[in-house]
Amino acid sequence: MNAAKWEAVIGLEVHVQLQTAGKIFAPAANAYGADANTQACALSVALPGTLPVMNREAARLAVRFGLAIGAKINRRSLFARKHYFYPDLPKGYQISQYEHPVVGAGHLEIAEEDDDNNGGGVKRIGITRAHLEEDAGKSLHEDFDGMSGIDLNRAGTPLLEIVSEPDLRSPAEAAAYLRALHALVKYLGVSDGNMQEGSFRCDANVSLRRAGASELGTRAEIKNLNSFRFVEKAIAHEIARQTEILESGGAVAQETRLYDADLDQTRPMRSKEDAHDYRYFPDPDLPPLVLDEEFIEAARADLPELPGARKLRFERDFQLPARDAAKLAFDRGFADYFETATAAGADAKTAANWMLGELSAALNRDGLRIEESPLGGAQLAEILARIADRSISGKSAKEVFQAVWRGEGGVDEIINARGLRQITDDSEIENVVARVVAEHPEQAAQYRAGKQKVFGFFVGRVMQASGGKAEPARVNEMLRRALDSE
Repeated sequence: MNAAKWEAVIGLEVHVQLQTAGKIFAPAANAYGADANTQACALSVALPGTLPVMNREAARLAVRFGLAIGAKINRRSLFARKHYFYPDLPKGYQISQYEHPVVGAGHLEIAEEDDDNNGGGVKRIGITRAHLEEDAGKSLHEDFDGMSGIDLNRAGTPLLEIVSEPDLRSPAEAAAYLRALHALVKYLGVSDGNMQEGSFRCDANVSLRRAGASELGTRAEIKNLNSFRFVEKAIAHEIARQTEILESGGAVAQETRLYDADLDQTRPMRSKEDAHDYRYFPDPDLPPLVLDEEFIEAARADLPELPGARKLRFERDFQLPARDAAKLAFDRGFADYFETATAAGADAKTAANWMLGELSAALNRDGLRIEESPLGGAQLAEILARIADRSISGKSAKEVFQAVWRGEGGVDEIINARGLRQITDDSEIENVVARVVAEHPEQAAQYRAGKQKVFGFFVGRVMQASGGKAEPARVNEMLRRALDSE
């Protein structure tokens, strides 16, 4: 296979579950984890005579997202019926938006990597549209012997479908775009972004064309990818599959495929529908969604500082490297934690290092989000202050961090209870050093004869004599002075 002859063209369709209290067109609750069919109202089960009513908060969240990506907000948008048959779609159609979506063209920027894996430039990925629609229910196959069950709790859940332009050229770019989009919807409070619960799902459209060509190839759509890793792996497999077909003189079929993570391959699901197959037409029960200027401007005024702007501010105001600033700024919880720590007096670069190192490791180990951290930003600042004023060593600081994390007490309480406070008084350290050097004349002579490794012996003896409390930097300095003075 000669992959260099072919260029991948990738577009993503992402379904984002909106964080609203109720369904998009019905009063039923919108919450995850309830017993099957306990959040399915008359509209959810398509009882005759029920009429949909638009959820104002869903519209506000859609506008909030559109403003954040610099998109055109359409003052007038329409709802349409998208017809298809499936047991978990009791109406026989899905209410969506087709020709006139609420959010028009916008863009999202992703970081490019250079060949040395350093921070590269920025690539702008176009977003074609974002439209409101309702989710379908869920078919349950595992719990029934030879049968399937239907849970309509999800039916009517508000979704924002975000459709990218076919601007992505590699599995890595697709994963980077998806991560940036995921971070943004969480940042805005548009969605909780929980991929395990289905709040953030992705369909990937993949096609190949000859390198340098402008005409698009036949695409295959990979449905319901629910992790960044699976998106990357599924697209990589699909590129390899289509390359092999084209290299052997075959033609790629337009179809919908599923990704099997266990076998790391995609397999056919059904032939790919075109828009006309769904028989879209305007929903006669829903009037146009009309947004006035006051509604849009209220959403604009409520926008937080966006991740890109926050990253630039972290670089400018705190002199953070671009990579570190991006890692902090693009997760709102991390960004807020960092600002809490620095407001409490922590050195910005030191705080960033601890957050991306010790704190991130602890969160990953215990499966916690930054918002659930047992150690707050002000407490981290307190630990870093004790390092800065030489009260504790860097090694002891990690011990204090873990103790606070486990809820064993406050920073100073733990330092005092464990006897971790360093001896920083020069005269006290000098006395210990002088005594240790005097007690080991043979080793002192070896050091002065050029055996530099003996220096470690003296460091260990001084630390032992001080109960591990002498400040290491001062110990090293005073030992060299004492040993070199003879």
